[in-house]
Amino acid sequence: MTTTPSPDTTSPAEPLSPPPPAGRLAALAPRVTLLRVAGGALAVIGALLPWATFVLNEGPYPEKSTLQFFVAPLAVTGFRLHLVVLGLATIVVSLVPAVPAKGRIVRALGWGIIAIAVLNGAYIAVEGGGVGAITAAGGSVAFGSLVALAGGVLAVLGATAAGLEPVPTWTWRLPTWAEWLLLVVVYILLLLVVAAVLTSGGQGGVVNPYAGAVFLSTLGAVGGALGALHASGLLGWVGVVSERHRVYSVIVLLAVALALPLTGAGTEYWMTVAANIGVYAATAIGLNIVVGLAGLLDLGYVAFLGIGAFVAANLSGAAASQVGIELPFPVVMVISAVIAGIFGAIVGSPTLRVRGDYLAIVTLAFGEIFVRSAQNNIGGLTGGANAIPNIPPVSVLGTSFADPITVGPIQLPSGVLYYVLIVLLVAAVMLVFGNLKNSRLGRAWIAIREDEDAARAMGIRTGPIKILAFLIGAMLAGLAGAFFAHKTAVVAYDSFRFLESVTLLAAVILGGMGTIPGAVLGASILFVLPEKLREFSDYRLLLFGIALILIMRFRPQGLVPDRHRRAELAADAPGAPPPLPATAPVQTAAAGGGS
Repeated sequence: MTTTPSPDTTSPAEPLSPPPPAGRLAALAPRVTLLRVAGGALAVIGALLPWATFVLNEGPYPEKSTLQFFVAPLAVTGFRLHLVVLGLATIVVSLVPAVPAKGRIVRALGWGIIAIAVLNGAYIAVEGGGVGAITAAGGSVAFGSLVALAGGVLAVLGATAAGLEPVPTWTWRLPTWAEWLLLVVVYILLLLVVAAVLTSGGQGGVVNPYAGAVFLSTLGAVGGALGALHASGLLGWVGVVSERHRVYSVIVLLAVALALPLTGAGTEYWMTVAANIGVYAATAIGLNIVVGLAGLLDLGYVAFLGIGAFVAANLSGAAASQVGIELPFPVVMVISAVIAGIFGAIVGSPTLRVRGDYLAIVTLAFGEIFVRSAQNNIGGLTGGANAIPNIPPVSVLGTSFADPITVGPIQLPSGVLYYVLIVLLVAAVMLVFGNLKNSRLGRAWIAIREDEDAARAMGIRTGPIKILAFLIGAMLAGLAGAFFAHKTAVVAYDSFRFLESVTLLAAVILGGMGTIPGAVLGASILFVLPEKLREFSDYRLLLFGIALILIMRFRPQGLVPDRHRRAELAADAPGAPPPLPATAPVQTAAAGGGS
């Protein structure tokens, strides 16, 4: 395997550190290695020491956190096992001379160690008598957490002392069958990691009262491991291989997603959560067309989800429906999408003359009008405060999607068919988005987002194209709304308030505007966090705000950035190459979107 430096893969918010002179670097090498090894060793030792001076509620968290010194290494589980793995990985990477980007890898592992130590130590402190009780062996937190924290700090200091290397690029090219097998293995491992994170600490705080802290600790460990893999260049290489076999990757990823019910997350609870995540993901992808591609700020987008849901509820044969007819589910979804798209075109019409903050006010007003209309039961179609309950479930060949099913010796929980349906629906929405983004229409949207006046000067009909963005985005939201109505069996205006629009917009920004995986990832994070952090429900919005601030500070392009936004933000980073001439992006956009 050969590696070459790849400055393009470095985050634009984090320029490369200038390396010290060669002579000084040679003198620093033994000290840097010693710091890194000491940090990994302290993390392992801290994992084996006691973490609390009391038995925490006689529960499973933190495991064996008593005054007993050095628990048996083979009996280490939970966050202690995470610390041992990260600590040993830090030691091995520090001592093996042939590891590329050693500093970046150790730094990611060190931050993972710090996250585990801080999260668990803070929780023990609060549970044992408040933050003021954090003292070594004298209060609620024993010195195990402090030793592990010191180890993480030493690892980070040792990693950055000699400067950070660029992320290497792997140039291996395996036979086709080997790369296909590699993708299958990687996606299966990804499925297992997702299932482990979801089920960490029990089902969203229902079974284990410490589920929130266990979940955050597991998330910190996974984040440290993924950061180390990215720093090594492995994730970048897998991404290149996946792009080389795009169609095959999509098929394997779809099969892996459908296999989620066969893992530890295959319970009725998580099937319901996963189905709701799919609704938000499909809606966020539609919003990504409006905001991420066309650059039109829409603060009332959830209204289109509600329109699709209320239309589906009235055409489903529910007892409270004023229409009094029952249509097949596929027909209902098409009608819901069409009606939502018509309203999207109506809302998009004022965009011909307004933009920026004024457009946001128009869309916000539409969202509020819809919520008030639903609350006041306009025309008897929304049920008002009573909503529209008892919507019949989807059924195929006499099998209800709300019932558990049996496939041979495998017993699948109720709601698994809804999960399969929403996975296929999200896949279809992703296909539509991907084709639109790479089409002439998609490039015209991007040109309007960058500079509407320049796009119009180059021949793009900005008015109709902006209306098309609203129409197509609203149709995708209407599809998701029809599914939402049948899955929840009740549609009420409370589900489509302004806060839901903000959450969808945050999902798009958090994941990365203009990207399909970004919208799905952002929606998943913002929906899973409240489920896993039920014990911190009073601080949920605070946690969301902190997360968004950190993302905007350290990764402003989003978790899965779009190539265009990555290039734009990289041009503003210190030490970045000079930008392209001003005419280049305009010519490219006009060539793709001209009329």
